[in-house]
Formats: sequence, C-alpha cells, structure tokens
Amino acid sequence: MTIQQLISNKDLLEQQERRESNARSYPRRIPLAISEAEGIYVTDMEGNKYLDCLAGAGTLALGHNHPTVIDAMEQVIRDKRPLHTLDLTTPVKEAFVDELFSVLPEGFRERAKVQFCGPTGGDAIEAALKLVKTATGKQSILTFQGGYHGATHGTMAISGNLGPKRKVQGLMPDTHFLPYPYTYRCPFGKGGDESHQISSAYIENLLDDPESGILPPAAMIFETVQGEGGSIPAPVEWIQEMRRITKERGIPLIIDEVQTGIGRTGRMFSFEHAGIVPDVVVLSKAIGGSLPLSVMVYDQDLDCWEPGAHIGTFRGNQMAMAAGTATLKFIKDNRLTSHADELGKRMLTAFQQLQQLVPEIGDVRGRGLMIGVEMIQPSMEPASNGSRPANPDLASQIQRECFKRGLILEVGGRHGSVVRFLPPLIITKEQADEVAVIFKEAVFASIGRK
Repeated sequence: MTIQQLISNKDLLEQQERRESNARSYPRRIPLAISEAEGIYVTDMEGNKYLDCLAGAGTLALGHNHPTVIDAMEQVIRDKRPLHTLDLTTPVKEAFVDELFSVLPEGFRERAKVQFCGPTGGDAIEAALKLVKTATGKQSILTFQGGYHGATHGTMAISGNLGPKRKVQGLMPDTHFLPYPYTYRCPFGKGGDESHQISSAYIENLLDDPESGILPPAAMIFETVQGEGGSIPAPVEWIQEMRRITKERGIPLIIDEVQTGIGRTGRMFSFEHAGIVPDVVVLSKAIGGSLPLSVMVYDQDLDCWEPGAHIGTFRGNQMAMAAGTATLKFIKDNRLTSHADELGKRMLTAFQQLQQLVPEIGDVRGRGLMIGVEMIQPSMEPASNGSRPANPDLASQIQRECFKRGLILEVGGRHGSVVRFLPPLIITKEQADEVAVIFKEAVFASIGRK
C-alpha cells in the first residue's frame, strides 16, 4: 500500500509499528500521524487539530514552519549554496557564528571558541567530555542525579535515568553522581532553601576531602533546569555556588543548554539567570531553527586538542545554520526571551491555582516556558522530605485526556509522574490560557471530578 493510500492515523501508525524498531517512544503515548503543521498547531491525517506543547522536545522555538525560518531555508536553495560542507566554511556558516557570538554574554563572547558537532545534542556532550579530559589530563566527571544528557554510550553514563542503562554494559567509567537540589523531593529530606544549601556544602566538602574516593575531576556538568528529570529548576543561588566551587578549584564547568537554551527559560541561555560564565556551553535543538545541528562553545583556554580530535560528517549542515541564524535574530529582535518569561509565569500561575483545588498535584515548577506539574498520591504517607509518592498512572491518564481534547504534551520526571509543558516561544496569551483550560479539564476528568 502506498503512502497516498494511507489516509488515516490508524493506517500510518499500524505501518509504523510493523516497520520501525521497538525503541520508538512518542507514538506509544501520542498516537497520531501528522499531516500539516503551522505555528503552535499540528493537524493529523483526519483533520484533527492539536496545540503542540511538546514542540519537538523544545526544538521548535518559533513553532512549526515559521515564515522567517522557511525564508532562510529557501534562500540557501535560491542562492545555490552548498548544503553539506563538513567543517569547510561558507558565508552562511560565518553569519551563523556571528549571530551566535552576538548573543553570548559579555565576558564569555570575547574568549569563546566554537566547535560544530554531529547533528544531535548527545554528540556535542560527547565532544565536551573529550575536550575537558584532553585539556585537564583528568578523567573523572561530576554529574547529577536526575540529569539527562543523551542516549550515546558516554552521555548515558552521565545521565541519571537507570532504565536505558540496565542492559548496556561497559558504560564510561569514573562518573560520579551528586545530589541535585530537587526542592520538592529533597535528597537530604529537608526541602526549601536547605536543599540547595546542603547540596552545595556537601559538594564542596567532597571535593576537598582527601578520602572522598574521587580523583580530581576533569569537569562538572549539569542542566540549570533538568528537563527529562521533571522540569526541575535549580535555585539561582545553587548555580552560583557551583560556579564558585568549580572556579576556585580549577574545574571546568559544562552547562548543558540543549533543551534550556535559545530563550526557553526566559533568557537566551538559562545560566544567565544566575549571572555566571561557564567554561563550556552545549547547544542543540532550537539552535538549528528546527533542523539538526549541535555546537559547543567554550573558553579558549580549553582549546588544546589536535586537528580531527572531534569530527562528524554532518557538522556542516548549512541549511540548519541559516535557519538557526534566522531564529536567533527573530528571538532577539522580537524580545521573545521576555515573552517566554511572561507567558511562563502566566501558565505557572494558572497551574498553581489549579493545585489549590487538586490535592493530586504535588508540585508546580518551572522557569520560562519549561514547566512541570508533578502528580502524586495524596492519601499515601509522605516521605521524610514531605513529598507524597509519585503517581505515574495519573500523569499518563492526564496526558491521554489532554490528547483527546486537542493538546499534546509529554510526561517525564521520577517514575514518569510529571506532566511537562514545552510550547513554542511564540505562544500567545490566548493560546496559553487555552492550554491551561484544557489541562484543567483533563485533570478533573482523570480524577473523576466535574
């Protein structure tokens, strides 16, 4: 049967199941086949329209098929530019670097070097690990519980999620997991400000303890807002302390901005909320303007590796660079970072108001347009930190009820109990309010309340 004859969601989904690997994930929870997409909306094969608050896991900063992005892509073709150049330079590439450097914070921009990596964020994280190990001559990596950095052998080793690791042997050694300041489920049983204060004190003591068992590290890596870990924003004070602690000890600090970067949290880069300058920043997803691209930007003092130390055939994706340049310019010229901050607060307020009515909502959190609502079992006994047991079944039910009502979103976090919102940065107030209304209806339907 040809694609033209496959006219329903069911037809395409069944064919996908027959032909694709068992590793496919999103279609299991979001059962649709997309026919068209524009802005914040996608339309399936049967004409049903959905608000997309997944947005390619944060890739689509300007939503689907934004005119600015389409024009940039078409211009590359009209001008007969090369589409693939390895790491040979072009006017398109230099324009992209100019735009990227223009949005870097002062103090980082002047010392920045850029490495173009393979098309995924995971490849850029791999490059960052190789860079710091080469520059420092050390091998231990400090990472954090709940973090997610990719699905390659190396990035899986520094990610918290145990599921993918169970059947994969020989992961990267000398990886050490530290406690992330997850206020609602504080690993120290405290919560509140004490969570990040204890975390900072613990980490500083660990690094200065000659009996810690951990050799001097090549780097520390974290997300300032854990994405797959459940949309958990680290307190600004904690981020500042991590920078102080690493700076004083000469430990390179890698900030994973694959999902948080390019306006997502209400600043161009999420680390800007803390006013710090990291040593390495890893970017992907939105940086390519919806097309595959990843880059690593780092301090020039780390630029110690030899030619060819990190390569990748598709690191010369010219159309992605053109789309990325257009996206960066549009975000900057239209103040979308401020818009993301404002709309994120608007959505957080709506979800917090809902929380007052629904005891099954344990926590509402986020930064900018990166928001998580954690579902719990309120009748169960709380843990020592005051949090109630996770309720992944309810989170999944809410996701299904939202889908029925025309809203696409994702679940994640501990036990899959966090409903996550990652709408495009162009979402309007009216659309944000519609998302909140649909979510409220879905929550009430899932808990049996009218």
